[in-house]
Amino acid sequence: MAVTMPNKEILVVFLAIIVAGLATTMVPVAGISGTATFYTPPYTPSACFGNAAEGTTIAAASEVFWDGGAACGDRYVVTCTGATNQGVPHPCTGRSVTVKIVDLCPAGCRGTIDLSQEAFAVIADPDAGKIDIEYTKYDVVACCS
Repeated sequence: MAVTMPNKEILVVFLAIIVAGLATTMVPVAGISGTATFYTPPYTPSACFGNAAEGTTIAAASEVFWDGGAACGDRYVVTCTGATNQGVPHPCTGRSVTVKIVDLCPAGCRGTIDLSQEAFAVIADPDAGKIDIEYTKYDVVACCS
């Protein structure tokens, strides 16, 4: 049984598709320490998207990285790193959650990032109320600019 090699043109096209797919990927930026709280529905209206629903894995940015609204639509991976109080000494689930910034945390915000109740529950026991976190912004990097 003879094995034939693929046509050179097909191979070049296939490799070009693979390289293009890898060139536009999500690239993590270094993690930053902070704190997270959570807010409850309704999640609209929001400062970024008005009355458009953006799902439940969302968050409100504090002034720490709001940047006059430039944070709207940015995505962050958030991981619980520990408790901020003795009420729930071990609140972390060991998981991370990716959230989309849809709002500005109101004046007096108690955390660096205010997660939706659903997003908070993925990474920590909601009874904790406020947790220590590490958050990482994901940027889309375009190839060959």
